[in-house]
Amino acid sequence: MSNAVNNGVWSGTWVAERLGVELVGDDTLTGMLGLALRRNPKRAHLLVSHVLGKHVPQSPTVVHGHGLALGHRVRALLGAEAADAVVLGYAETATGLGHSVADGLGGAPYLHSTRRPVAGVATAGGFEESHSHATSHLLLPEDPALLVGDGPLVLVDDEFSTGNTVLNTVRDLHARYPRRRYVVVALVDMRSAADAGRLEDFAREIGARVDLVAAASGTVRLPEGVLEKGQALVASHEAESAAEGRTSAAGTSGPVAQFPAPLEGVAVTHLHHVRVDLGWPQGLPDGGRHGFTQAHREALDAALPAMGARLAEAIPEGASRVLVLGFEELMYAPLRLARELEHLVPAEVRYSTTTRSPVLAVDDPGYAIRSRIVFPAHDDPADGPGERYAYNVAGAGFDAVVAVVDSVADTAALHAPDGLLATLAAHIPHVVLAVVPSYVPAPLYVPDLPEESPMLPEPLRGPAFSSYPPEEVGWLLQDLSDVTLEAPTEEREEAIQSGGAHYAESLPVEYQPSEQYQRLFHAALETSAARIAQAVGVVTETVIAERSPRPVLVSLARAGTPVGVLMRRWARYRHGLDLPHYAVSIVRGRGIDANALRWLAAHHDPRDVVFVDGWTGKGAITRELAAAIEEFEAAGGAAGFDPEIAVLADPGSCVRTYGTREDFLIPSACLNSTVSGLISRTVLRADLVGPDDFHGAKFYRELAGADVSVAFLDAVAARFDEVADAVAGAVKELLAADRTPTWEGWAAVERISEEYGIHDVNLVKPGVGETTRVLLRRVPWKILARAGAGADLDHVRLLAEQRGVPVEEVGELPYTCVGLIHPQYTRGATGADGRAVSV
Repeated sequence: MSNAVNNGVWSGTWVAERLGVELVGDDTLTGMLGLALRRNPKRAHLLVSHVLGKHVPQSPTVVHGHGLALGHRVRALLGAEAADAVVLGYAETATGLGHSVADGLGGAPYLHSTRRPVAGVATAGGFEESHSHATSHLLLPEDPALLVGDGPLVLVDDEFSTGNTVLNTVRDLHARYPRRRYVVVALVDMRSAADAGRLEDFAREIGARVDLVAAASGTVRLPEGVLEKGQALVASHEAESAAEGRTSAAGTSGPVAQFPAPLEGVAVTHLHHVRVDLGWPQGLPDGGRHGFTQAHREALDAALPAMGARLAEAIPEGASRVLVLGFEELMYAPLRLARELEHLVPAEVRYSTTTRSPVLAVDDPGYAIRSRIVFPAHDDPADGPGERYAYNVAGAGFDAVVAVVDSVADTAALHAPDGLLATLAAHIPHVVLAVVPSYVPAPLYVPDLPEESPMLPEPLRGPAFSSYPPEEVGWLLQDLSDVTLEAPTEEREEAIQSGGAHYAESLPVEYQPSEQYQRLFHAALETSAARIAQAVGVVTETVIAERSPRPVLVSLARAGTPVGVLMRRWARYRHGLDLPHYAVSIVRGRGIDANALRWLAAHHDPRDVVFVDGWTGKGAITRELAAAIEEFEAAGGAAGFDPEIAVLADPGSCVRTYGTREDFLIPSACLNSTVSGLISRTVLRADLVGPDDFHGAKFYRELAGADVSVAFLDAVAARFDEVADAVAGAVKELLAADRTPTWEGWAAVERISEEYGIHDVNLVKPGVGETTRVLLRRVPWKILARAGAGADLDHVRLLAEQRGVPVEEVGELPYTCVGLIHPQYTRGATGADGRAVSV
């Protein structure tokens, strides 16, 4: 038996001859479709696709390729609007097709309807499929905002018969989430002229544009009384089969296959099959039931080679024909696994899936469903127990089958004597089981706040506070712009080291760079923008892959803020995500602003919060944050905040999430407020910050003429395209690497502290960024520079020269440079060269 077009015989002739059903279209249409009879009281015939991968086993490359081609056409149709498109596929038949269209559309966010309710997940919509045997479709996105927006909604089904399903969907969704444009996509458009006109009328009624894209089109001509004739024909044929005791089409009888000795690493867990552990990535959705983003796609792409290799090891040597069998709505993951396997084994690989749809099987070359195996539902369906089916599998000459199910369906019924695995084993000599973890979103976050919880103000935003556009960052700070907080650098240093004041109780006078220094900043930005862009891409992709698909970025003001804005820009550039971004205060020795944490917990799930900083020095802030989060939770604050910081650069090896571990010049470290939205460093002083207040900061509006904050962001973001490929490669390596912090920076700081007689690690400031801060805001003693350090230290050397601070080259240094503050500062102290240390 062949599962293609049956050796030149069109697989619709059997139905056409007996019922008078006529398929009108060109050779493309008849090459894509056959006909079968439904066991369904609503419609007699079934259009059976040869390229969908549902009822007819087909090459996975062909199946995926048809979806990709449709996606490419939609992308060309939408033009610039494609960047804002969301794709919606229909369960169960078109879930994999919709995924593939989203792939071809450039990685658009994807959601498919489902007939499986999921406890704790709110329904964002639903609709009815009038001709189906199972009609209720649910929309269960993890992110309720997925369907919100004015971008095009692309609806994907395997076929258009009447257009009723699309009308029902658009009617429901447009009432909830109106938009200007819809694109309807299918493999075949079989609507009548009247049905096509009805869709056009509906589009005018709702005031939206509706485009249609199909691989082929035609019509089905149905004679009068075809439904009754079809039902009678199905009943007659099944009665005849039962009377003759035939089981080749629907039965499960036959000897249980015996297997060779188990392969190494592959456990024989049942008489009927071997089980393979795919190594499915933790947190990666099994499909689009709750949404599937570009970040998910990339995580799947990165994991597929290893998963495919595990499956290939389980295929017996000498197998010439292998089937990868998906499970109802679980179509895309098995399809991608099958496509991977197609490249790894010499056998002919085919792909199809099980289904709920009851269809008559007739072993005739002119009929599209040649065989049927029947087994009990094994995923505890909401509609109760019942039969499930796999078509064109028995008698198709397969040597091995890989059954791919999700973990919800890995039940006793699957493994029962009459279950799917035993049924497959009756027809195919080697059965492999691969289980994909069922993805269940976390319940919608509702903060649990005490009734007495004080009302905290909304974040400050530009242009009223900061020169950043308002959508780039919200500052969880209070505005102290009208308060005089600045003190001369020497006075501050003396007060800080004497213990008379904390560094966060005052502000240094803002350093105004000379013309020479400004030229140095712009030159450094020009040479390092691509390097920074790559680090931004790497750290953002790592966060999305490992921490949260839609993270809430919380930068540590102020050095972390430009990095947080750039990460937000990368997420929008690469994934179309508008991530929330806030800036909060953290003070060494005082911890993070607890009121800011309370505000975040009241508006977001703490598990989605990712703290962001510019770089790590010796890791003091990393330790400070961990201790502060622990203290916050112990005091009754919301649980779930992850204290691990994501940084652009981690030269001290203090964190797992970083863009690079190189110590190089990040130009935003060269300046103070004029590269950070004109915001001062943060202030925590008891007479200004009450127990229910955010920490404070100033907005230096008067420095607008020197502001380069947005120019810095634009210069780096302009290099995103240039570094995109390098980012993808670096992330793939990074996710597979051991990134356990070694804290070698901390060890180096302790060693330097002892060697130079400082005996206070807080006065040792390692790394280019921290050294720059020492030169701008503190009274430095000397600078240690790694021997051979080049242009990355030009600005450090210039600042040191301007301030009369010696630069000492050393050989053994894990950082490019280290700034030292004199341990016993007194007014008029001298540097090592005898010159006065002054501003």
